[in-house]
Order: sequence, then structure tokens, then C-alpha cells
Amino acid sequence: MEDAAERTDEVIAREAGTGEWVLLSYRLPREPSTPRIGIWRKLKRLGVAYLADGLVALPADARTREHLEWIADEVTELGGTAGIWLAHPATTPQERQLAASMAAARAAEYTQVIEQATRATGQEETVRRSTARRLRAELRRIGRRDYFPPPQRHAAHAAVDALIDQNTSEEERKEQRR
Repeated sequence: MEDAAERTDEVIAREAGTGEWVLLSYRLPREPSTPRIGIWRKLKRLGVAYLADGLVALPADARTREHLEWIADEVTELGGTAGIWLAHPATTPQERQLAASMAAARAAEYTQVIEQATRATGQEETVRRSTARRLRAELRRIGRRDYFPPPQRHAAHAAVDALIDQNTSEEERKEQRR
């Protein structure tokens, strides 16, 4: 566990260097619930850290700020209120905790990819190809919201690569038989 904490510290120092975070504070009417669910899904796709009810954070850069600004505009259009803030955590341990929680969420997603790739390993070629294609797309989606890469990232990519390599090896064997 100490390795993961050290890796998270390294990533914070390297990627979030200034320690600046972009925050979205928002409130939507309770009814109808469909718009709230839509906003929640968009925030989940971005990989935000939930600080409190109606308050989310992402490491600040032009892309994350723009995404949260779009969501703030959408919240306003839906009859809610929203504001964008730039902030620095008061202490380094607070920032580490925030980064660690985001890394843990991505680690769980990568673990699911590893499990799915492992289950597909013994399947027939068409199933492996289909699974590999789907998992590659999932890795791209996870990668877009992976601000503090956990060790499971490499393992997930390796598991999908092994699935693809298994397909290639089988194709090569078929060619050699011809």
C-alpha cells in the first residue's frame, strides 16, 4: 500500500504541480430527476472527486475547466445554479487524500477490465476479438478520467494486450498450417 501512496505523491508533484483544482458547485431542482441523473452521469464520466453534495473537483487544466464550465452552463439551462471555482487544498495531506480517492476509483475500474480480459482468455477467437475491442474502448474511456494513474492501469493494458496477442498467435498458427 505504501508503494501506491508513494506513486500518488509522485503523480501529484508531477501532474498537479501547482496544486490548483477546479471546483464545480451546483444545485438542481429535485424534480424532475432526469436532468439531475444526466448531470451526475456526465460528472461520473469525467471522473470528478465528490467533496460534498453538489460540490465536485478535478485537477485544474484548460480541459477540465472547460468541461466543468459546460456542465455549469447546462445546470443553469436546466433551472439550477452553478459556479466554477479555482482552489488550492489547504494542506498537502488533503491533496494527497483527494488524489488517492480518485486513483482508487480508477483502480477499481481497471480491476474490472483485468477480470473481464481474464474471463475471455479461454473463449473462442470471435469472443476474444469482440471482448478485446470492447475493453480497448473501455480503457480509452477510463484513461480520459485517470488523472492519478494507479498501478492497475499497466496491468489492465497488459491483460487486454495478452488477449489480443492470443488472437494474433492463433491467426499465425492458422497461416502456418495452410
